[in-house]
Amino acid sequence: MNTRTWNGYIIIAIAALLWGCSAEHPASSKTTQPANEPAANTIAFKQYDAKTFFESVTYGGSSINHTGDAVLQHSDETGVFNLFKVSLIDGTRTQLTDSTVDSIFSVSFFPADDRALYSADKGGSELNHLYVRELDGSVKDLTPGENLKAMFSRFSADGKHFYALTNERDPKYFDVYRYQTADYKRTMVYKNELGAQPTTLSADGRWLALSKPVNNANSNIYIVDLHADMPSPTLITEHEGNIQYSPETFTPGNDALIYTTDGSGEFFQAFQYDLKTATHSPYLAADWDISFVYFSDDGRFRVHGVNADASTKIGIYDLQSKRELALPTLPDGDLRGVSFSNDGKRMAFYVNGDTSPSNLYAFEFDQPKARRLTNALSSSIDEAHLVASEVIRYPSTDDLKIPALQYKPKQASADNKVPGIIFIHGGPGGQTRKGYRPIIQHLVNHGYAMLGVNNRGSSGYGKTFFHLDDKRHGEKDLEDIVAAKHYLQSLPWIDPDNIIVMGGSYGGYLTMAALAYTDEFQAGINIFGVTNWLRTLESIPPWWASFRESLYAELGDPATDAERLKRISPLFHADNVQVPVLVVQGANDPRVLQVESDEMVAAIEKNNVPVEYVLFPDEGHGFTKKANRITASEAYLNFLNTHVRKSN
Repeated sequence: MNTRTWNGYIIIAIAALLWGCSAEHPASSKTTQPANEPAANTIAFKQYDAKTFFESVTYGGSSINHTGDAVLQHSDETGVFNLFKVSLIDGTRTQLTDSTVDSIFSVSFFPADDRALYSADKGGSELNHLYVRELDGSVKDLTPGENLKAMFSRFSADGKHFYALTNERDPKYFDVYRYQTADYKRTMVYKNELGAQPTTLSADGRWLALSKPVNNANSNIYIVDLHADMPSPTLITEHEGNIQYSPETFTPGNDALIYTTDGSGEFFQAFQYDLKTATHSPYLAADWDISFVYFSDDGRFRVHGVNADASTKIGIYDLQSKRELALPTLPDGDLRGVSFSNDGKRMAFYVNGDTSPSNLYAFEFDQPKARRLTNALSSSIDEAHLVASEVIRYPSTDDLKIPALQYKPKQASADNKVPGIIFIHGGPGGQTRKGYRPIIQHLVNHGYAMLGVNNRGSSGYGKTFFHLDDKRHGEKDLEDIVAAKHYLQSLPWIDPDNIIVMGGSYGGYLTMAALAYTDEFQAGINIFGVTNWLRTLESIPPWWASFRESLYAELGDPATDAERLKRISPLFHADNVQVPVLVVQGANDPRVLQVESDEMVAAIEKNNVPVEYVLFPDEGHGFTKKANRITASEAYLNFLNTHVRKSN
């Protein structure tokens, strides 16, 4: 069983408005341009509707049980995410929960039995509670109460305890509780009065690491000895200037903290802090950002990820033999969710590619091949009919090279030009990454080219690139979006008069900014995008309190930057929007409130231009229910076919 700490929740404050993207970090000075010659011949292929694309199953979770023969998985095969126990021997599936309303996400099996921990909120509110499914199928809420948020941390090495974080005492800060595995009695072991974010615990339950942002370019790590009579945080990253530090994990011997920092160059590299000597030393380096580091529960294996030009490259090191673990031949794609059995003989993981959703694999170290245990892609879809992305770079207005992922429809050619969609990730500070996304494949399959832009300010391309848009949102990053249009127009298989802009969350903001501040685009699709920065920054959820200054450094403080924030907010310039717009929103979104979309739609209606509005009453910041994702995907295509392709 892998009890890797859930420090992925924290990521980076600047990426707090992420939608469908990752907050990892990499970069390259190489600027390669794709060939612009027409495709030789379009090939025969089949088109599929949204329902068929979403017949594919989304899988996640890879905690291996104590006997090493099953994985705890969540899956949306029932239409709503539920828990399943999946055999690592033959792939047999046993459904453990039967929710029809709220999505359930797996956390971990217990160390000595098949009780299962999981996380769930109500209607996308993000007020997650931690639950246990007992062996008899009954369920207990381990973090009951109203208006609180809870997260799992880890099990102790001896399996007698586990740790969870909740903000029940103060909505702004997360305290740490130790639960007894046997009867769930709990004790607060750290009262968070520093206002930092607890991120990772040592396996012996003694050491706690906390992250505290100073601004969006500067952060610190604190260590707490929970065995001390009066546990108090100690700063271990005294420094000058802007440097970011992020705790990753403690070493198997509980004698050092592994952390990443951008203090040694453009990219995040891994260092270790010796708890006895209080000294820092290099640990792992790469040519891109090191995204994460963790260890198997028995301490034998170390797993690390490198964000290499929008793909995650996994390294697995056997600390016992002191060499890289030799992996079997696998399909193209990124490895995700790597975990190990207690006996050290087996690992489980997912492989995810542009044309294939995540599939679960099991690999016995004494066997030459891995076993695929799931078939995520709909049986009605031929993977050969889908499109893999190409990493390209195009020049912006100041000749800065902008990375992007380009999807060319199979029907596109110089003789059959297709419309182009500029697809913008969330954030600010997110990243469009390789991997399967049904909404992209659906639109590309129906003849719309997609360019997933990583405009300046995106993570993954070095800290200089990341900060190029600080307090310049709706300005320099918008220039990158306009330049993306000009790049698409240079391609012989693109219809230069039919290019639209589309994005979610911060990408939805840039979509509306592109329509309000330029006349470059034929239409726009705004998926829960910010339209009034003053209101959004004033309504930050309380559990983001420790990141508030980082968000203000990135975007501006409503108290002092109100004039600028109003100037870059599309709502106050909605009279400039003169092209068709589709707006999609979740009613329970705690990040971008429904009123943002309500007011934007009402303002555009006054312009007598087509505006469509899809509101999901049971979703939040992102859509987890399969029926809603189908409805949204159908709405995107219908809108485009009505307002864009009609001019072809």
